[in-house]
Amino acid sequence: MRWQSGFRDGIKHYRDQSNRTDYARYREEQTREIADNLLLHQRANGGWPPNFDPLRILTPDERRETAEEHWREDTSLDNHASYPNTEFLAWAYSVTRNERHRDAAVRGLEFLLKAQYPHGGWPHSWPNKRDYRPHVTIVDGVMVGVLTTLHRAADRREPFQALPPELAARVGEAVERGDRCLLALQVKRNGVLTGWASQYDEITLKPTQGRSYELPALISSETVGVLEYLMSFDTPTAEMEAAIEGGARWLEESQIRGLRIVRVEAETIRYQNHTSRDDVVAIEDATAPVLWARFYDLETNEPVLANRDGLRVKSLAEVERERRTGYSWYGGYASHFLKTTYPAWRAARLKDGGAEAAGTVSRTK
Repeated sequence: MRWQSGFRDGIKHYRDQSNRTDYARYREEQTREIADNLLLHQRANGGWPPNFDPLRILTPDERRETAEEHWREDTSLDNHASYPNTEFLAWAYSVTRNERHRDAAVRGLEFLLKAQYPHGGWPHSWPNKRDYRPHVTIVDGVMVGVLTTLHRAADRREPFQALPPELAARVGEAVERGDRCLLALQVKRNGVLTGWASQYDEITLKPTQGRSYELPALISSETVGVLEYLMSFDTPTAEMEAAIEGGARWLEESQIRGLRIVRVEAETIRYQNHTSRDDVVAIEDATAPVLWARFYDLETNEPVLANRDGLRVKSLAEVERERRTGYSWYGGYASHFLKTTYPAWRAARLKDGGAEAAGTVSRTK
């Protein structure tokens, strides 16, 4: 179902971390029960912790333990936390007409507004200030995911038709700041627009390190997400169009040819956050499809790989198996974008006469 699709990442991480899939779950059409589950997991500040399954049927003891965590400040935007829950509850209200579901969606939106920095960015997690959590975050779709939800809310489009106009107006102001910030975060190299970094210092807005193995770098997969977000506007500004053109050019220049990523048989190992049932190797192959590294050096544009000790390595073989199999270092991240999405958008823009240099931008979805 459409409004449940945002749960997938959190469910995957929950299952990876718990090594469990054999638990009882609600059926997808059990909207009221799933919404009530979200109410139980929602924290007092309006947000949600990451990495749980909203469809999981809790035992009475688990429900009591979850209710006791109501005041915890472990709320996050990582792994698609909080904003998909807010959308689902807004949609659930249209089905259940339960005011508790509507009120929880409003609290979710208020959480997103509280978590935004004055400059317009959103952190990985809020209000947690530990380690990388306060950094302005592009990785895992944080900025784009939040902005996409808030644009719908600002316009009172489905599922936010019942949103109070006053709140919709405040959300509209937040998305304007967020869009400006997102454009400002695009990295320039020698004055030329490239892609977006995975995280930025929340004060200086300079690219910075996330987790120990996520060094300051441009990120290809999430750059695609930012570009697709900017392309969803009906009337993008000239600045937006320049950002799209620059990002697409950088992705084109960053293609890796002649390298194939292959999974091979290996002894099963259970790590803290995932179970590795095979291994991953990179082999030279002239017939391999085009790949992109997930991370690229801010200066040289070389692929960036690292281990949990924070030390950069030159090849996938030097990445320890735990990170080699538990993280996506290479992929066809921009293939569909460059072959299909971007050419279609560019053709449509040329047909329409190019960017609107001024005026209010609007989104198609």
